[in-house]
This record gives sequence, structure tokens and C-alpha cells, in this order.
Amino acid sequence: MVQGLAAFQRRWRAIPAKVQAEVKKTMEDIAEEIVAQMYSVAPHQTGDLAGSIGWTWGDAPKGSFTIGSVGQNEYATLRITIYAGDKDAFYARWQEFGTTKMPANPFFYPVWRVKRRSAQNRMTRAINKAIKAS
Repeated sequence: MVQGLAAFQRRWRAIPAKVQAEVKKTMEDIAEEIVAQMYSVAPHQTGDLAGSIGWTWGDAPKGSFTIGSVGQNEYATLRITIYAGDKDAFYARWQEFGTTKMPANPFFYPVWRVKRRSAQNRMTRAINKAIKAS
């Protein structure tokens, strides 16, 4: 019998749960920061558009557009979606991309492009921290 095997096996089984908990908290923190920055740069004429920016676990509300979902592969159990637009702010896409009669006033993708690399780095650090703490 190998000495310490039982302790090693307990620690090994605890890693996925600890990693998932740490990743979930980090994903929520990152989403809050991205949404806050998008809100700050979004047009505020009526407040409908800025108020429609948010994040959720799973799918975005109907009628909104998204960056894409983080964690949407066959192995992922967590999926977070950042979105903008709703029934009152149906024009979110028009603001972001413009129309033939209106220039673009982007507020969504520029923030995502700025934050994407730091979000990836934070996720890697969170995973490594959780594994080391196990």
C-alpha cells in the first residue's frame, strides 16, 4: 500500500468542485465589471439602452444581442452571457453597428475587446489558485 494515497485521492476529488466554485465567482466578477463599463459608455438619451445591458447564467433574454457565451462547449458546466437590448431598447444593434442613415455608436464590442485578455488571464489565475488551494 502506498503511504498517503487516501489523502491524495480525497484532495484529487476535491479539485473539480473547488475549481468550479472559484471559476464561477471569477466569471461573475468579470461580467459585473464588463457590464459596468459598457453601461458607462452606452448612450444615455432615454436610459433604456444603458439599462438593458446585463449578464446572466445561460441564455440571454429574447430580443437582446450578445457577445457570445463563455463556456459553451461540451465540457463546460458554466455558461455566462453578456447582453444588451430588450423590448424597450430594441435599437441596441443599430447603435452598435450603425445603419445606412446613422453612423455607428459602439458601446458593446469595444469594451469587450479591451477586457477580453484580462478576463482570460483572471480565469487562468482563478483556476490555478483553486487547484493549489485544494
